[in-house]
Amino acid sequence: MRRYKTLIAIASSLIAAMIVIIPRAEAAPAGYGPIVKLWSWNWNSVARECTDVLGPAGYGAVQVSPPNDSMSRGGAVWWDIYQPARYTLTSKFGTEAQFRAMVDACHAAGVKVHADAVINHMTGQGATSYGGYSFSKYDYPGLYSAADFHTPCVINGSDYTNDAWRVQNCELVSLSDLNTGSEYVRDQIAGYLNRLTALGVDGFRIDGAKHINPADLAAIKARLTGSPYIHQEVIYGAGEPIQPSQYTGIGDVHEFVYGRKMKEQFTGQIRWLSTFGASWGLSVPSDKAVTFIDNHDTERNGSTLNYKYGDTYLLANVFLLSWPYGLPRVFSGFTWSDSEAGPPHNGSGFVTDTDCGNGQWTCFHRQMSGMVGFYRAVEGTSVGNWWDNGDNVIAFSRGSQGWVSINNSGSALSRTFTTGLPAGTYSNVAGTGTVTVAGDGTASVNVPAKSAVAIRVGTTATPSPTPTGSNTATIYYGTSWTTANIHYQPSGGSWTAVPGVAMDETACTGWKKKTINLAAATSLKAAFNNGSGTWDNNGGNDYTIGAGVSRVSGGTVTAGNPCESNGSVSATFSATATTAWGQNVFLVGNLGALGAWNPANAIPLSATAYPVWSATLTLPASTAVEYKYLKKNSDGTVTWESGANRTFTTPSGSTVTRTDTWR
Repeated sequence: MRRYKTLIAIASSLIAAMIVIIPRAEAAPAGYGPIVKLWSWNWNSVARECTDVLGPAGYGAVQVSPPNDSMSRGGAVWWDIYQPARYTLTSKFGTEAQFRAMVDACHAAGVKVHADAVINHMTGQGATSYGGYSFSKYDYPGLYSAADFHTPCVINGSDYTNDAWRVQNCELVSLSDLNTGSEYVRDQIAGYLNRLTALGVDGFRIDGAKHINPADLAAIKARLTGSPYIHQEVIYGAGEPIQPSQYTGIGDVHEFVYGRKMKEQFTGQIRWLSTFGASWGLSVPSDKAVTFIDNHDTERNGSTLNYKYGDTYLLANVFLLSWPYGLPRVFSGFTWSDSEAGPPHNGSGFVTDTDCGNGQWTCFHRQMSGMVGFYRAVEGTSVGNWWDNGDNVIAFSRGSQGWVSINNSGSALSRTFTTGLPAGTYSNVAGTGTVTVAGDGTASVNVPAKSAVAIRVGTTATPSPTPTGSNTATIYYGTSWTTANIHYQPSGGSWTAVPGVAMDETACTGWKKKTINLAAATSLKAAFNNGSGTWDNNGGNDYTIGAGVSRVSGGTVTAGNPCESNGSVSATFSATATTAWGQNVFLVGNLGALGAWNPANAIPLSATAYPVWSATLTLPASTAVEYKYLKKNSDGTVTWESGANRTFTTPSGSTVTRTDTWR
């Protein structure tokens, strides 16, 4: 649970000794790993993912969002699901029947299900739930009344270091704090959790456990049926009176220090990871720790890496799944620019089905599918054959079962490594290609910049064949964005990680360019974005682009290079003001360099020669052009010029001038 609006940043900087000590492998809970957290996915989408991806990849469990009814903000924010209204199973992720079907589908795929359990509090605001239930802060008809809550008091920032009682008995950011010392409250909470267990739920992530007295949690646990796996959110703070170790008798604990240390190292020098383990100041032992690079809180508060770090984030997750500490959990959520915003939803706030190709969901766990098999193959083995280049490239083996090299630098590295594996040719489960190990256990390997190579024995799934062929697609994208990324999927292949790859090759004004190796594929699907949350996915249909040279603009794909000197013209647009416009003036049209009819991407005009506003753009020669002028007003609205769209055809020559008057 995020400390909503008043997150306390806790940092520790305990650095391990410089002596290289290989830590022993410590056992994680058998049969549960790795976990994948599909945060804010609806139940239908989780069910499909269990069947199509999680089961085949070997994920041991999926952690889903809170299934109970909650205060509704109509989908506008993500945190309303952490403000329960009642314990019925109608949420913005689906109905009870859909939840039950999801659990059954995941079990059929061999994947356990963990539910996020919010039991420290009820709501702090709102009056209506997603299920249409009416309530107030201390009155939940048929469930709780004012007598079931602690006497209202609000946790202050200083309480975390000075007053454990207040942290566990006062209100977290004004959320109504349940009196978990009450027998009645304990019975209600346990009844809710037992109902989930009866539906097949295998474990619980206890939200905000730090704010519940361990004795109260133990009393609730004693009421549970079966033996659900419990892992608890207890955020470590140096010198605080409440420590994660106080909760290990109840269940495993989320190791928040782990993610902080990974950010330090992967934005610094990863060579120091040779000693990574308990000596680094981790808050609980390996056999009690659930480890992660980020979660839904830390990806937003900046304490850890997140998907926006691109390859650096991916490499940190490769380390997570290859190094022996704790039970790893991989995180997949939705893309965001506003850290408060909720996941994609319909008009009523109910979360829509996940689409891993539309740029709105990270679907990062899919990129870790190969490393999930690696984790399972090497579980229980020790680290050996450590090597580093004194900077940002490391390599190590896990017994005789697996070997990995992580290159967090900007340059490729080639050398002969000692892998410790039997002779043979192995697929790179962290990427593409193969590695051949000689009889003495060595292998000559090229590790590309910002990439990883991982090989393992005992493969239980057939690796995808390495594509052959030499097809390429050179794509020009017309846009006014300062930067542009292309998020793509070759035919028969997988989507790139969100936000895709930078279109950073040299092009002409108004165009971005990227050449993509398609190997044996003959086409790709693509969407484009500016790296800050603005997407062009062709109205949700994505673009289909073939091999060869193509240009994408105005929602269409055509062949050819718009920047060739014999295929483009320099077009100057000049519009004279008939009144005092007094606002910024822009140009939009049906070609990418004209803004593609999107006011958000429109081309700004210069008022240097006011009252004439002008701009010069490069446009394709001999092409029909449609355009119009608009003003962006100070209140955020847009005023279009009146009349029909302006049209002309660019000549075959090198220049053209359009002289207009605002209508």
